[in-house]
Amino acid sequence: MPSSLAEYNAKRDFRKTAEPAGRRAKAKGSSFVIQKHAASRLHYDFRLELDGVLKSWAIAKGPSLAPGEKRLAVHVEDHPLDYGGFEGTIPQGEYGGGTVMLWDRGTWESEGEPRKDYGKGRLTFRLYGEKLHGTWHLVRMRSRPGEKRENWLLIKSDDECARPEGAPDILDEEPLSVATGRSMDEIAAGALLGPKIWRSNRASDPKPAASKRQPAKRAAGKAKRAASKAKRAG
Repeated sequence: MPSSLAEYNAKRDFRKTAEPAGRRAKAKGSSFVIQKHAASRLHYDFRLELDGVLKSWAIAKGPSLAPGEKRLAVHVEDHPLDYGGFEGTIPQGEYGGGTVMLWDRGTWESEGEPRKDYGKGRLTFRLYGEKLHGTWHLVRMRSRPGEKRENWLLIKSDDECARPEGAPDILDEEPLSVATGRSMDEIAAGALLGPKIWRSNRASDPKPAASKRQPAKRAAGKAKRAASKAKRAG
């Protein structure tokens, strides 16, 4: 099925954001990634590789392991495959400004014909991730007047990887990045503090060192002159 990254590129100024520029990949793969994204509202970006791009859905509540529980998944623009490795901070004021964590990653396997099923609006697939596993469904809802985006539902199948109602939430159990082991706050702090530390090392570190050397040098000079004067007086 034809894919385009024109919308992705049009929404971003790559002179200001570290996000990868949109290029469609030629090689075929089956990767998936979930990125926790603290933008204007916290959500989870669910992405499946198909036809050289990452088909993407924004899930406000994140995935649930409870079988049959329906999580709203808003279909958004295709993303380049390189985006699957992105973790960091998008500058405020830019599209999607906020902190991005690589929450889960792995491969996916369709239980049907992925291109045809995607076109029909009903995908059934298995995930082989570092956090999520088992069979899942993505189902497109009927559009309503005035809706600008396609609304889908992400639903966990009742299989060996599902959890009963009331079981611990995977989002609470596994809050850290699969790439770096960092929390959202640590990722945000790294982006904010890094440049400041770099500037501080260059601008202010030499000054304290110089200020410590100067008094010692002046004191040594005074002592030398005092000893010379005492010698002449004696």
